Amino acid sequence: MPDSRHLVCLSFDFDAVSFWMAQGLTSPTSISRGEFGVVGVQRILKVLESHDIKASFFIPGVTLNTYPDVCRAIAEAGHEIGHHGFTHVSPVKMSREDELSALLKGKTAIQEVTGQVPVGYRSPAWDLSENSIELLLQEGFVYDSSMMAHDYMPYYARDRDQILEHRIIFGAETGLVELPISWSLDDFPHFEYFRGGGLQIASQVLENWLGDFDFMCSDTSWGVLTYTFHPFVVGRGHRMLMLVELIQRLLDKGAAFVTGQTAVTEFQDRLSGNA
Repeated sequence: MPDSRHLVCLSFDFDAVSFWMAQGLTSPTSISRGEFGVVGVQRILKVLESHDIKASFFIPGVTLNTYPDVCRAIAEAGHEIGHHGFTHVSPVKMSREDELSALLKGKTAIQEVTGQVPVGYRSPAWDLSENSIELLLQEGFVYDSSMMAHDYMPYYARDRDQILEHRIIFGAETGLVELPISWSLDDFPHFEYFRGGGLQIASQVLENWLGDFDFMCSDTSWGVLTYTFHPFVVGRGHRMLMLVELIQRLLDKGAAFVTGQTAVTEFQDRLSGNA
């Protein structure tokens, strides 16, 4: 393995209709916004294939049950399928029993549709409950991708932090790897019209995203930058052009495109001295 290696994980949250359902928006127009995600996935798969890139798709159980053929096509193309809840409802709002039930139902949906056993998890709304880390470890997950304590360096997640009025007492470090994300590297807040936000100029966002990769390269010899896309957002024409340009320019800069699972394995190997 070369001394200097800079990874990029393209991750896609295939929420489709589940996102709008979780917001209580089930009118025909709201559902149609989610339906466009299917169009987006088809376009994304073509782009990934043309560049010989494997990506990570985090898919809620509702999406798997609604669009099994589309989800199966993602898996058959060789992409990683990660867990993204069952109904796209944040686990923070759930009891421990309900969170475990959603976790199990989501795992079953992934296995039934794609034949894959998920090792990665991304929480709906990027929020974890006080029980999430424990449950993910219990159910055999290797990594989570919902937290933001770094921008390009994976780390081991803690469990049971105590948030006191005058200080925080950090919980014990666990064996669950965190593949960090950021709202600034997510297409949704930049582009999707929701609660008055979004609809930014794609070329300006592109420059921000390339700048984050440039900084990683200047700051460390090894790291992984995780971009988060939603097919019903990035799948629009001018944003697809931006996605293609992002890939091409990152390749020109020497980026190695990997799945989240591959990035996490490489991180663990480096820590253990096997790299």
